[in-house]
Amino acid sequence: MARFEMHNSEMSTMGGETRADVFCDMGLMYATGRGCPIDLVSAHKWLNIAAIKGCGRAAELRADLAQTMSKGELAEALRSAREWMTMH
Repeated sequence: MARFEMHNSEMSTMGGETRADVFCDMGLMYATGRGCPIDLVSAHKWLNIAAIKGCGRAAELRADLAQTMSKGELAEALRSAREWMTMH
């Protein structure tokens, strides 16, 4: 899978549930290193956004991932997700 980022809302206007699934896939991409280096902070960020958008699977994966992260990493991921949500 190619690496991609959602920098503007036009890139993710498919519909609520579909968009949440895309964000969940991005989280999984970063968590597993599929096509990119493993980045747990980015993985948590995208899983968090997917969970906020209504993806139950993302919420479960985010909770599992959080168990492996330091408090500093979690704080960074939450800050990054909050920033993204504020801008989009």
